[in-house]
Amino acid sequence: MPLNKISYLFLIIFFLSAKTNAQINWPAQTQTTKPWTRWWWEGSAVNKKDLTWNLEQYAKAGLGGVEVTPIYGVYGHEKEFINFLSPQWMQMFVHTLNESKRLGIGVDLANATGWPFGGPWVTDADASKTVYYKSYMLNAGESLSEPVQYKQEALVRSAANKTVSIDSVLQPPSKNKNLQSLALDQIIYPGNLPLQALIAYSDDKQIVNITAKVAANGKLNWVTPAGKWTLYALFVGLHGKMVERGAPGGEGYAIDHFSSAAANNYFKKFDDAFKGYDISYLRSFFNDSYEVDDARGQSNWTGDLFEEFKKRKGYDLRDQLPALFGKEDAEKNSRVIYDYRSVIGELLLERFTLVWKKWGASKGKMVRNQSHGSPANTLDLYSVVDIPETEGNDILRFKFATSAANVSGKKLVSSESATWLNEHFLSSLGDVKKAIDLYFLGGVNHVFYHGSAYSPKDAPWPGWLFYAAVHFQNTNPQWKDFHTLNEYIARVQSFLQSSKPDNDVLLYYPIVDRYSEPGKELLQHFDGMERNFENTDFEHISKWMLEKGYSFDFFSDRQLQQFKTDANGNILTGGNQYKTILLPANKYLPLESMQQLIKLAKNGARILFYKEGPKDVPGLNDLANRKKQFQALMANLHFSEDAEFDNKGFEVQRSKDGIKVKKAAIGKGFFYSADDMESLLNAAAVSHENLASAALQFNRRKTKDGVIYFVTNRSEKIINEWVPLQMHTSSVALFDPMTGISGLGQLKKKIKPKPFEVFLHLEPYQSMIIQTFDKTKSATNFPYSQRDEQNQEIKGNWSIDFLSGGPTIPAKIITDKLVSWTELGTEETGNFSGTAKYSISFDKPAGNAANYLLNLGKVNETAEVFLNGKSIATLIGPTFNTTIPAALLKQSNQLEIVVANLMANRITYMDKNNLPWKIFYNTNMPARRRENSKKGIFDASSWMPLPSGLLGPITLTALKNEIMQ
Repeated sequence: MPLNKISYLFLIIFFLSAKTNAQINWPAQTQTTKPWTRWWWEGSAVNKKDLTWNLEQYAKAGLGGVEVTPIYGVYGHEKEFINFLSPQWMQMFVHTLNESKRLGIGVDLANATGWPFGGPWVTDADASKTVYYKSYMLNAGESLSEPVQYKQEALVRSAANKTVSIDSVLQPPSKNKNLQSLALDQIIYPGNLPLQALIAYSDDKQIVNITAKVAANGKLNWVTPAGKWTLYALFVGLHGKMVERGAPGGEGYAIDHFSSAAANNYFKKFDDAFKGYDISYLRSFFNDSYEVDDARGQSNWTGDLFEEFKKRKGYDLRDQLPALFGKEDAEKNSRVIYDYRSVIGELLLERFTLVWKKWGASKGKMVRNQSHGSPANTLDLYSVVDIPETEGNDILRFKFATSAANVSGKKLVSSESATWLNEHFLSSLGDVKKAIDLYFLGGVNHVFYHGSAYSPKDAPWPGWLFYAAVHFQNTNPQWKDFHTLNEYIARVQSFLQSSKPDNDVLLYYPIVDRYSEPGKELLQHFDGMERNFENTDFEHISKWMLEKGYSFDFFSDRQLQQFKTDANGNILTGGNQYKTILLPANKYLPLESMQQLIKLAKNGARILFYKEGPKDVPGLNDLANRKKQFQALMANLHFSEDAEFDNKGFEVQRSKDGIKVKKAAIGKGFFYSADDMESLLNAAAVSHENLASAALQFNRRKTKDGVIYFVTNRSEKIINEWVPLQMHTSSVALFDPMTGISGLGQLKKKIKPKPFEVFLHLEPYQSMIIQTFDKTKSATNFPYSQRDEQNQEIKGNWSIDFLSGGPTIPAKIITDKLVSWTELGTEETGNFSGTAKYSISFDKPAGNAANYLLNLGKVNETAEVFLNGKSIATLIGPTFNTTIPAALLKQSNQLEIVVANLMANRITYMDKNNLPWKIFYNTNMPARRRENSKKGIFDASSWMPLPSGLLGPITLTALKNEIMQ
């Protein structure tokens, strides 16, 4: 064969081989796959030198970006405060953008200081508002003797743990020069509120608008006609919610989120501030959770609500005020309150969220939004922004943001992460890792820590801190090992961001039922399952599917209108494919939604009713006509005799004790109804993963070559077994995101119903990426190993050298026992927070094992392992194991372990000695737990020294590579 043909053939083989190997490599890491952090600018008291120094620390630690959020200031630094969006502030911000670009760090910006959106430029007309009402009873021929007035009482709520008199606060709030000290959370000035409407209702159903008959002094010039009359007077005043944790120049009223004029006027301030400055490197703007109503009363009104309501609902809300306030019969109360709440939800979506999105796009920027906590359908709010963001510690709560992203085709879902894991200074990086894994299980793929405070390089320890309990600061002793957690997250997110969701079930979000449920307040606020959906079928179904290994997303009525079907009857939305739609025994369903379900079914879709289908349409407008159409659609579903289905969706001969499923054919598709969830899902050919049987939790996603699973062992036991997979595969690869080790996993093909099994070894709280391939791959095998039954404990005299920290560096300690360093020395070691190096010599174990498992036992809190001067691993927990190749062992070996503890012991020392570190305006370090609060402020003076250092036992165990059977 000619040389050039040989070379050509060699190149083909080389590139094919390279391509095959590349397919089992880690996806490329980017700025976005790395974790980001919320970056608190306290008082915006920043300078260019320290901005650069902070950013360099973040880059070295492996952070991918920062979100700039100015908040309250630091005592003693008032002269350094910079007003938000002032020219000086913009210069600092542009410097941040330039330095971040140089360092490869991304930047987002909160569109407010603290939260929610608001500031001193928000006028009374644009501020959040509350409606109040009074009622009066009159008989025929009577006149109202009292004036039609509503006197609002004064209210001042301060976040600064102090009482503030209304007499000491100027009106409007922006006139006060001491807003940082006042820390106003809500303020209502006393006085009579303007009358919005006065409507008279007779006992024979007459309705008369008599608003114009009220004089300026409140006197009603009207004599009642025949009959008994009830008068409803509506008054509107400022809700008084202020920007929470506001920074200098950002303190002021929260905006009216139901007014597009308020939103547009608000953003004009940013337009003016940005003029003449290059902000091109900025990636996106950010909005923290709604949080207008974590105050007294509700923000529940806007200036043109009556007009908007009539335009959207077809009737005048003024005609139904008794029902709005729950004074009519139960059904009418339910229908009117639904209409009111749904209009408020539409206004929040259209007049705030979409206005903000459009404004951000006009700047060429994305918007990142926390929609939870709002009175609107959070799925709809999340669906229209670029990056939905969630928070908390509950997977079902996360699913509102991740479902909206999946259903609408968003690539990124972010999380405000690790906000309040424990009390201040008590969270380890291992604790954070466990919390982050929950986000990954819930579908999040863009982690933001909450957070890191800008702190000058020369600030006394512990530097400037944010008031939430987990402190991602370089003054934290664990900071030296922070890069390991960040590398772990970046590896996981490299997979999660380069794949698509692979969920089977679309579960209807029954907010219509909650909208239709009157309560003490006009509005409900929606945040996961809490309060609104506890102990409902919606919650029970969601929890059951999660526990049983079914993959699902929530969807809304608005999203439903965009669904389509493919030739096989699968549901298509947002570029993703689902097998079925499930309704969770909801009572109400909008007519338009039922019409769309019928349309989808006619095109081949499978629609599931848990228990029974919906009974009614919500709302009052055009009720008789909508009811008639709805009932006709439901009556057209002719459910056949009960049937049984296998898990492939095939109807089988019903057994004597089988679970009955009702079936109604319509067009190419079917409606199914059953009380048993497994039987119902079988009818739609929905299978579940059996990973839960192995105490594993997972998030499954699709790639062009197969699927990936993020799997984590959220138990205290070691998993060492064959684990079943539902997905068909020819090869499987394993990726350990903590170590970066990868390779082909051992795969066992079996007979149904568990066609494939992969062998997994997972320590407690260890995670793994499993990637399946449609075609057979050849590559290095994943390094499975089995532990020898015997291990060698490393004993002897340990030398403990304290390296860095304080309040003072303890003297060197020699000890033959591994206990907390707080028990070994003097008071110095009990007070010490920092790092210490443990050193010992040991002989190479007997035998010829190729690898050994080094187990550090109990560690408080992180450790870097050095063997014979070489760094082997950095371990952050919860388990502290690493593999040591025998080739690295000498006959006599030097083992060094550098351990970092928590900040807590040094903080305790400072509180016991009344040393100042709580130096912050506004909230100034509230305690998470009541027992740690003293005069409303966190105090650790009663704490005993917490365990610190290397507690062991330290063991070496021979490992043997094995093919699992």
